[in-house]
Amino acid sequence: MSSLRIGVAGWDYPDWEGVVYPPGPLRGFDRLAFLSRFVDAIEVNSTFYRPAHPRAAASWARRTARSPGFRFTAKAHRSWTHEADSRPDEVVSPTLAGLAPLREAGRLGALLVQFPQSFHRTAAAFDRLARLLDRLEGWPVVVEFRHVSWDNDQAAAWMRERGVGWCVVDQPRLGGTAPARPRVTSSIAYLRLHGRNSEQWFREDAGRDARYDYLYSPAELAPVAEIARGMSRQADELFVVQNNHFRGQALVNALQMKRLLQKVRPPAPATLVEAYPALAADVEPRPARLF
Repeated sequence: MSSLRIGVAGWDYPDWEGVVYPPGPLRGFDRLAFLSRFVDAIEVNSTFYRPAHPRAAASWARRTARSPGFRFTAKAHRSWTHEADSRPDEVVSPTLAGLAPLREAGRLGALLVQFPQSFHRTAAAFDRLARLLDRLEGWPVVVEFRHVSWDNDQAAAWMRERGVGWCVVDQPRLGGTAPARPRVTSSIAYLRLHGRNSEQWFREDAGRDARYDYLYSPAELAPVAEIARGMSRQADELFVVQNNHFRGQALVNALQMKRLLQKVRPPAPATLVEAYPALAADVEPRPARLF
């Protein structure tokens, strides 16, 4: 198998207090450093809203130094993907400059370029993507397509020719959403689990928490783990990232995936096991004071 890194998207959620993290304010408690003891990777999602400051990225690398195998992935800024009239030459540089300290420290596993459901496979879309990728040469790029029109072997071949990774998406299957087909188009494979909250997925007034409020059952995780195993045989490195973040459910499922794929009983925050007692069968609880 490839180098396998299982993790979560984000780490700074208010609803994780008392579930993932100890309750109440704790002087000197570092959420990022704490979480990096339990997962192999964290996807930085704040960079979707604003480029990271280089000092912040350098701090992230420093605060996870006690976990040498740990890696970050980071989402590209929304102007690359969600704003049709943006100019790549104006919006790419700040993001790359902000992430440079992670890259220089050997801690950046992938740069995730996430297109929305409205981005369909057309000639204009390929042209836009090609112009963007030209500006990312040399960076470990993975692209996420959510619309089913991209579920296409020719599109995958186009990506493979450019050495760009394909993000396999597990999401609610609703009309035009793409299935979780195990495609690998570069040395980096990426599997992203958003949850399957069909009721909230396309509801216009659904907030981020509602949309990603979902806990995969063991029966649902088992076939996804098989997809991951197949992908791992085709890549040098595989990231499996849980994005169903609400109330720490992403970490619950990430630890269960570690049990399935890495054949270990991973450590887990004791507060998480208290919140989700069924998790006790798969993990070794660790009180926060040990960290």
